[in-house]
Amino acid sequence: MKILIISDSHGSFSGIRKVLSRESDAEMLIHCGDIEGDEGLLARSFAGKEVKIVAGNNDIFCNLDPELTFTLYGRKFFVTHGHRYGISMTPEILLDEAMSRDADIVLYGHTHRPAIIYHQHVTGVNPGSLTFPRQEGRIPSYAVMEIDETGRFDVEIRYL
Repeated sequence: MKILIISDSHGSFSGIRKVLSRESDAEMLIHCGDIEGDEGLLARSFAGKEVKIVAGNNDIFCNLDPELTFTLYGRKFFVTHGHRYGISMTPEILLDEAMSRDADIVLYGHTHRPAIIYHQHVTGVNPGSLTFPRQEGRIPSYAVMEIDETGRFDVEIRYL
């Protein structure tokens, strides 16, 4: 299964549109927050496929959960924006929280910088931002995860 992971689009749909076109074979989409009102448009644009969205610190008028957990092929996912766990300062608090929840994978945003972190048995993935990237070069980014029925997964950061 191919999972598209995005975050921090901040009410701009042009980057999302490009990613949806480029990764049209994705079967699931996860948005890690700061969608700022585009959740309906995203669901319609990815119609017939599963969409999961959490609220970020700028989603104050959205009716979205701040976190979610789910299991897919035996892997437990924890999805959050990250701002409640001090992710701008250090990933350790968030990774510890993921471990306390027995999560295998934590997906987060907020920093606008793409990252893949391996910490004990937890893999942390920040897809970066499609709208306001903050990493060197400032290229809009997202992540793609491939997971199979045995729970084996691979994740990579991709750029527009």
